Amino acid sequence: MDDADVAYEVLRTSGAEIVYPLQDEEWGVRRFFVRDPNGRTVNVLSHR
Repeated sequence: MDDADVAYEVLRTSGAEIVYPLQDEEWGVRRFFVRDPNGRTVNVLSHR
């Protein structure tokens, strides 16, 4: 993902279920988890 912030805003405003909020992880990624329509959790990330 080029920009996790943009993806987060698009998904959040569309009403998608955010399972893990957008945040910077200490190992150098910015990520969040979202639930897809089939109930699976998807890890969305970009490198900082």
